[in-house]
Amino acid sequence: MRNKTHRAKAGHYREYLRLAAIQEHVAGIFPVYAAGPDEKVEEGVRIVPAFRFLFEPPLGECAYRGAYGGRGSAKSWQFARALLMLAHEYPLLVLCAREFQSSIADSVHALLVGQAEAIGLGDFYRVTKKRISGANGSEFIFKGLRRHIQEIKSTEGVDICWVEEGQAVSEESWRTLTPTIRKPGSEIWVSFNVGLPDDPTYKRFHVSPPKRSEIHFVGWRDNPYMTDRLHEERADLLERDPEAEEHVWGGTPWMRSDAQVLVGKWSVDEFTPGPDWGAPLFGLDYGYARSPSAFVKLWIFCGVLFVEYAVAGIQWDNEYTADRIREVPGAEDHTIYADSARPETSNELRKLGLSVKSAKKWAGSVADGIGHLRSFGEIIIHPQAEAAIQDARLWRYNTDPRTGDVVPTLHKGNDDTWDAARYALDKMIRRKQFRGGWFPGMDEEDALAELEV
Repeated sequence: MRNKTHRAKAGHYREYLRLAAIQEHVAGIFPVYAAGPDEKVEEGVRIVPAFRFLFEPPLGECAYRGAYGGRGSAKSWQFARALLMLAHEYPLLVLCAREFQSSIADSVHALLVGQAEAIGLGDFYRVTKKRISGANGSEFIFKGLRRHIQEIKSTEGVDICWVEEGQAVSEESWRTLTPTIRKPGSEIWVSFNVGLPDDPTYKRFHVSPPKRSEIHFVGWRDNPYMTDRLHEERADLLERDPEAEEHVWGGTPWMRSDAQVLVGKWSVDEFTPGPDWGAPLFGLDYGYARSPSAFVKLWIFCGVLFVEYAVAGIQWDNEYTADRIREVPGAEDHTIYADSARPETSNELRKLGLSVKSAKKWAGSVADGIGHLRSFGEIIIHPQAEAAIQDARLWRYNTDPRTGDVVPTLHKGNDDTWDAARYALDKMIRRKQFRGGWFPGMDEEDALAELEV
């Protein structure tokens, strides 16, 4: 026992020295990072140990560096800070890419600017609308893989390509991007949350990681600076839906896509509403206690339902709810259909200047709403509507614990944005539209045949 204890302590000490060496190296780049591995310092100024692989091995010795996991691990912050520090020491061309980027607002531009200020490098970098330039010649540029892949292919001399939100990147984009980053010593960095086990990025970097790669799982437990609010959100989801918490926060792949309520109907893609799309639809689901509130903006065109915005969160009071609604373009100018279970809240929002009406409910209205959602030819969710994407993946039917078969009863939770969507569609959903509803395993044509004439 003594020898095992001695070896364990020796291992801890070697790890201490290893991290101390990295801290010393980084301190030479930027003195504020000089805090020792065990020293408590101001929030965010030290290297989180789980991300030491961003500095060791030294730049140029890896082909890929990546971090994956769930929410709350500070992946984006740590990647941004590491890149800003490295670009302070060396003149680097850093390409910041993501699958969907219709404007610079969709990129990590604002994140990098904020982190540069936070670590005291605000004066070193010159910020323009489309670039961030260092005093030593470093450059940060921003591109979307889906729309700007040809521009990326013609970009020469990239030292580091950081792919943020890598879970959304298609296999086609990876096949095009990888040979494009070809400068000797260049690296591709990727940060992503875990989605489905067959997602291209998960398979490429976790299931079969490439040679010369440093790919690490990083979770919320690795983040010593996770805020109380994030801890609260995680605890709330754990209580409501432990399986979903393990996926969203724990970073495990979501295994039961066949149980999704909207399976086979939804996808994520960019879109721009056209002048002939008519008026948008707005829906609001009220939260209570630990159940989230949710607000959505929808469009319908050519038989397709488009989800442009979706915001959700817990413990929204009336004024905060009104503020979040006003952030969505057009919401103040249109009627919002809301959960009829909270008429007093709707009344308070009307006093705050919003046009809010109660959506109708009846026995079977949820099943009818699901039937109506599935009657669209397709449901396309904009990448910025992250709450709708998460709920589309997690809103599901129960499964029989003995056989694993999907059964036609809804699993509680993760329905908030789609409840809001049902309310937004209040004027279109008919009573008893689907007598038995629809669930996975039921033929879509059989379900449509049950439409009440």
